[in-house]
Amino acid sequence: MRIASYNINGVKARLPRLLEWLEETRPTVACLQEVKSQHEGFPAAEFEKIGYRAIWHGQKGFNGVAILADGIEPVEAQRTLPGDPGDEHARYIEADVRGVRIACIYLPNGNPVPGPKFDYKLAWMRRLRARMRELWAMEIPVAVVGDFNVIPEDKDVWSPRAMAPDALMQPESRDAYARLLGDGWTDAIDTLNPRGGVWTFWDYQAGAWQRDHGFRIDHLLLSPELADRMVAAGVDKAYRGREKASDHTPVWVDIAD
Repeated sequence: MRIASYNINGVKARLPRLLEWLEETRPTVACLQEVKSQHEGFPAAEFEKIGYRAIWHGQKGFNGVAILADGIEPVEAQRTLPGDPGDEHARYIEADVRGVRIACIYLPNGNPVPGPKFDYKLAWMRRLRARMRELWAMEIPVAVVGDFNVIPEDKDVWSPRAMAPDALMQPESRDAYARLLGDGWTDAIDTLNPRGGVWTFWDYQAGAWQRDHGFRIDHLLLSPELADRMVAAGVDKAYRGREKASDHTPVWVDIAD
């Protein structure tokens, strides 16, 4: 079972690239972020043509998350992150797929720092931790995956100095992420690449892709019940270099049946 995550940066704008990736790599589950589509405009029919069923939480122009499953309907378990009834951002969705609970997240960016957007980011991370503790208590296989908008350590960025002012690198952001791991969740990519140097995002500006000036913000966190079954994890880096690609690249983890 392959569980993948891909910040697609506009599902309609990148649809040809997304369909290529799905057909060429065939993940069992594909979690998407930044679909940037209203609920009614999500191209579910295009995915059905190649065998994928989908659930999604859309929002016009920005945000938006979706879970696609190969040959099976994802069974929705939760829509929106609990803890703030006034939060209308489409950043969270949960579903059961083949005995695994999948949570797809698009965590707030938080820039500029300081300010209300950064405060919202930290509050969202506290809510996420609370939900992940609820999932942990269920003692079931769980994967919480997506764009976390956190660079966990200096080894996860091409230049810590260049990114130091960014919300992705602030001590508070890193501490909130570290607390998730401290609760017992396994960072799949980091576990299998302990030296770092693995990027999942390259900005469109300043030739970042061509110069390999990237960083790791797309993560796959596994509960103990799932981490024990992990056999491989990686990044589909080549897809970042294709025409009209997202600024992110897919990440994935393989789970033994």
